[in-house]
Amino acid sequence: MKVVVIGAGVVGLAIAVELAQHGAVVTVVEKKTPGSGTSSTSYAWVNANNKEPISYFELNRAGLQGHKKIAAEGAWLQQTGHVEFATDEVHRAELEARVGRVRGYGYEVETVSPERARELIPELIVPENWKSGVFFPQEAHCYPSLYLGHLLDQAAGLGVTVLNGVAVTGFDTPDQVAAPERAAAPGKQARVTLSDGTTLSADRVVSAAGRWTNQIAVLADVPLPMVEFQQPGDVTVGYLAITNPLPVSMNRLMTSPWLNVRPAGGGRLLLQALDVDVTADPTQVPDVESDVAKELLARLRAVLKNAEGARVAELQVGQRAMPRDGLSVIGTPTSAPWLYIVATHSGVTLAPILGTGVASEIFGEDEPLFAEFRPDRFGDDVQPEAPRSPRRPGEQ
Repeated sequence: MKVVVIGAGVVGLAIAVELAQHGAVVTVVEKKTPGSGTSSTSYAWVNANNKEPISYFELNRAGLQGHKKIAAEGAWLQQTGHVEFATDEVHRAELEARVGRVRGYGYEVETVSPERARELIPELIVPENWKSGVFFPQEAHCYPSLYLGHLLDQAAGLGVTVLNGVAVTGFDTPDQVAAPERAAAPGKQARVTLSDGTTLSADRVVSAAGRWTNQIAVLADVPLPMVEFQQPGDVTVGYLAITNPLPVSMNRLMTSPWLNVRPAGGGRLLLQALDVDVTADPTQVPDVESDVAKELLARLRAVLKNAEGARVAELQVGQRAMPRDGLSVIGTPTSAPWLYIVATHSGVTLAPILGTGVASEIFGEDEPLFAEFRPDRFGDDVQPEAPRSPRRPGEQ
C-alpha cells in the first residue's frame, strides 16, 4: 500500500512511522520543514486533565499512556508531573470538581498543602490567599524538537520519504483519473499534485496538516468547521515566552492563577498566561522588550524565587489547530473514501495514539477510541464558529 501523509509535525510523523511499520510505502509532504507548524509553538503539556467529554478524556489518556510506553527510546518526555493551585473561590471550586471527576475516571491526583507544594517546587512563592492545590503525578511535558528528531530517525530507518518545501496543490480522485490510467495502476485511488509540478499516486492520503487542514479539505471538496485566526486573542492563538537560563531547580509543570510555567530545557522556562493572550496576534508578534514580555516576567518573579535575573529570550505567538467544537477530527469522510483526516488541538499528547490508531484503521481495523470524532459528525453544518477562548488557569 502506498500512503501520502500531508504534514511533518509530530502527528504526521507519528502516523507515517506506524504506517511504515505496518508495511506501507510512505511519503510525507511538508510545505516548510518538519515541526515548523504548530509543533514548534506548543506548550507541549502531555495530559488528560480537564479534557471533556469522557470520550475525549479517554483519547488523551491513551495518548499519555502511549508516550510512556515509548519514553525510554528518547529524552523528549519529562514525566515529572504537574502542580496546580487556586487562590480564589471560583477556581478552587472548579479545581475540586475537576479532581473529583478525574478521580472517578481512575486518573491519579494528590491534594497538596502549601508545604507539599514547596517540596514539589522548591522555588514556589506560596501566596497568602492559597485556597487549594493538587498534584497530577503522571502528567508530563514534552520537548517537541527532540520528539520530532526521534520520529524522523525512525522514519528514515523505515524507508519513509520526507519531501520538504513542497505543498499539496490538488488531488485527482478515482472518478477524475482516466480509465486507461486506472487500468495501468490498479488500486490507486488518488493522485496528489505538488507545488513543484510533480504528482504522487496513493492508495490512501492522510491529512495531518494541523491549522492548514481547511486548505487540504477544500482541495478534496470536504468542508470542515476548522477555526482559523480572525482577530487578536481568539481561541486559535496564545503567547509563549522562553526565558534565559535561570538558577532554578524546577523540573515540572506548574499552573498558577497568574502564570503557567514549565521547564524549557537547559535551565530555561516556558511561560504562558492565558488572560494575557487577549492581544495575541501571529501577524504582529511583540519583541522581547515589549509590555507583554515585561508582564510575563513580573508574574514569573511573583510566583518563583531566584527569577530576579529572568529575561525573555524569545516571544512567540503559538497557533492552535482547532475544530469548531474543540474536539479532534479523526477519520475518513464519506464523500472522500481515499482521504483520512486528522485535526486536533491536543496534538503533542495524542501523537502516539493517533499514530497507532490511524495506521490500524487504514489497514482495516477500527480504533474504538476514535468513534466519536469522525469528520462526518458535523453533517452540513460546517460554519467555523469558535469555541470560547480559554481565559482561566488550567484551561487548555
